Amino acid sequence: MEHDDIVAGWSERIARATETGAPLRLRGGGTKDWYGQTLQGEILDTRAHRGIVAYDPAELVITAKSGTPLAEIEATLREHGQMLPFEPPHFGRGATLGGCIAAGIAGPRRAWTGAPRDFVLGAVVMNGHGQVLHFGGQVVKNVAGYDVARLLAESLGTLGLILELSIKVLPRPVAEATLKFDMHATDGVRKLNEWGGHPLPITGNAWRDGTLALRLASAEAAVKTARNTLGGEVVDAVEADRFWIGLREQTDPFFAVIEPRSALWRLALPSIAEPLNLPGAQLMEWGGAQRWWITDTDPQTVRISAKQAGGHATIFRAGSAYDRNAGVFTPLPAPLMKIHRGLKTAFDPARIFNRARLYPDF
Repeated sequence: MEHDDIVAGWSERIARATETGAPLRLRGGGTKDWYGQTLQGEILDTRAHRGIVAYDPAELVITAKSGTPLAEIEATLREHGQMLPFEPPHFGRGATLGGCIAAGIAGPRRAWTGAPRDFVLGAVVMNGHGQVLHFGGQVVKNVAGYDVARLLAESLGTLGLILELSIKVLPRPVAEATLKFDMHATDGVRKLNEWGGHPLPITGNAWRDGTLALRLASAEAAVKTARNTLGGEVVDAVEADRFWIGLREQTDPFFAVIEPRSALWRLALPSIAEPLNLPGAQLMEWGGAQRWWITDTDPQTVRISAKQAGGHATIFRAGSAYDRNAGVFTPLPAPLMKIHRGLKTAFDPARIFNRARLYPDF
């Protein structure tokens, strides 16, 4: 009954906001407040709406309210030898399931298992009229028509208030090992693509400062065979865990210092793209498809370089004096933006939800 009252209160508040045009800032734990464009509006805190609604380990599906702490979800899954396949970062204490999916950010495992949106089976969401809408369900084969539930991933709360999510989970691997190799960035790109063409149990890799780290995870026999095939130096398990967590949570020393006139860029490129000739520090992961770059290079130059390499670039974090006027996210082509605006209008006609979080006029 308590949760019904919470949802009813939100419905009234959202309906009033739509009438007045006053923006609302949908927020869980606030651990990703730095991500995206500007933050506008009065905060609507989702953390009171929490709790696991349903979880049957045999079905590999968990359903929980949006304000449920991500740590609680992961602890419950861990008790049953399962995990969220996309290895989501928390970026601090208090991260929630709703914020995790709305941000759509994945960790080192993403290139081999999939993005957060790939595991969203169903969602309950409140639109800009205060209406509660149900999409998808709690089984894999449940989609008829538009797969709206997955649209919520990476929307940064701009389409609606997520109330509940059903997520497909996977078993945790039995064995894990991390190897490291000394090699140049160009050789790293070549090797990652070469290994990607073989049936190896790779679940993470990262290159930085002349060292390539490779994580293997599967059955004991598969990990052992891969270790013998690949060679390299085996990293101590505790040190390896620290490294992969640091990469996921961006607590690794690489991310520690962003000068006021610099930014941490996230470049999405074809995995075969050669290392870009830009000044600053570089880290590659996801088989070379995701490149992190800390640089003071101007946004236009970074985006042109990314486009020429076949990808795009996002300002992930920025120093206090870095120019963000060009937009955090790469501007969409007109046809795609038209689709985005149509969806926004359908769900949030008054543009009250997280106004300007994705794009300045969105």
